[in-house]
Amino acid sequence: MTGNERPLEERIDEVVIGLADEAECARIERMAAEDITVARMLDQARKRFGELDDTARPEALPDDMWARISGRLETVEPEPAIVRDPDVVPFRRPDNAPRAMSWATIGSLAASVVLAIALAWTLFSQKDPAVIAVLINDAGEPVAVVEGSVDNTTLITLLGPTTVPEGRIMQVWTKPDEDGPPVSLGVLSRPTSTRLEVENLPAPSANQLYEITFEQAGGSPTGLPTGPIHGKGLAQQPL
Repeated sequence: MTGNERPLEERIDEVVIGLADEAECARIERMAAEDITVARMLDQARKRFGELDDTARPEALPDDMWARISGRLETVEPEPAIVRDPDVVPFRRPDNAPRAMSWATIGSLAASVVLAIALAWTLFSQKDPAVIAVLINDAGEPVAVVEGSVDNTTLITLLGPTTVPEGRIMQVWTKPDEDGPPVSLGVLSRPTSTRLEVENLPAPSANQLYEITFEQAGGSPTGLPTGPIHGKGLAQQPL
């Protein structure tokens, strides 16, 4: 996967929740028709977000809601009438034309959608981790949650805002063998929650060490942790 391509899982999620355009929807549907793996991913995404919808509890509107709205409408002053030249035909927007939205509204909506996708992905994409580790910084604060699966897939969920030093990236490490060297699980080009995959590692086990360090761009030059530790912790098996 190149740096400019987005994960297929993310694109499928956008199609399922209605964020993708018609061309992208058609592209994903065509891929699903030709590839059983993509079809399975699309079906699983629909089930995941269906489960999320089912958890939403209906909420009744306050009794005075419409009275409050009416009161606000009554206080809005009408715009002054505009005297038009009778020889000029005013432009009228087609009924199906999109209406303008403020950048603040667009930004808020986008942030809400991204948060919803991230939450749903965290809740439903990895239901049965083999181990879970909470990484703690030097101040004793939790900074990340690591979920390791038997298929060598690791989900990193960062907690709270993370400040990465200038010119550095975050690199995730683990020690499958307590007496062996740390092994890199991958780098985080941005301080965001990420799924990492590494082949030929044994299944994670209880008390396995996980940590995140700040390394130079591109990752540690030695293949071992060299930078400051952002957080570390020992894995435990979920009950």
